Amino acid sequence: MFTIDLSIRNTAFPVSVQRKTAEDAEAVYQLILAAMRSGNPDIVELKCEGKTEKKIAVRASEISGVQIMEKDGVTTSSGKPPGFFALAAE
Repeated sequence: MFTIDLSIRNTAFPVSVQRKTAEDAEAVYQLILAAMRSGNPDIVELKCEGKTEKKIAVRASEISGVQIMEKDGVTTSSGKPPGFFALAAE
């Protein structure tokens, strides 16, 4: 399972959706990049394959970052894999 995290301006936590294959995750990543590059305030709508009832809609102009990660056994004390807001352990 692959997770695509979106960092949204003025929002403390990322919004995420899941895809079952690397190809599907890459397609979503490219869709989001294209929307961010367009500069238009268009709405990006995404559905989650992991939790089928989960849907999100975000203005492309408000997305400040996007990342893909493969879900595996690596987690932090918060239970989430390292990402946009992870701090380095000392």
